[in-house]
Amino acid sequence: MLHPLCNSRDLVDSGLAASFDVIYAGQTCRAFAIRFRGQVHAYLNRCTHVAMEMDWRPDHFFDDTGQWLLCATHGAHYDPATGACRGGPCKGGLIRIDVVERDGVVHWRSQYHLKPALF
Repeated sequence: MLHPLCNSRDLVDSGLAASFDVIYAGQTCRAFAIRFRGQVHAYLNRCTHVAMEMDWRPDHFFDDTGQWLLCATHGAHYDPATGACRGGPCKGGLIRIDVVERDGVVHWRSQYHLKPALF
């Protein structure tokens, strides 16, 4: 099932995220959508090092270079396009949420089984 999240223009490359709630492991958890190199990606807002939210301020996930998603607590960083761990104390990749962009709107797809990035 698709759920509207935000207007496409609200997500700017390496800019602020759009946050939303999902059910993961039977609990309501925060998730976020970002735009990176023109494409929209979404992940569970949970660092793989310690299961806590990653943003240092609401909807701020990118480092100063705009190239990495950064966990504000311990410095783990992830590839924005894949969610894969690229440095720091991460234990695997971020949990991906399927997103679809159509007719100027970003939608997220509810899923029963969310899966981590493979690398």
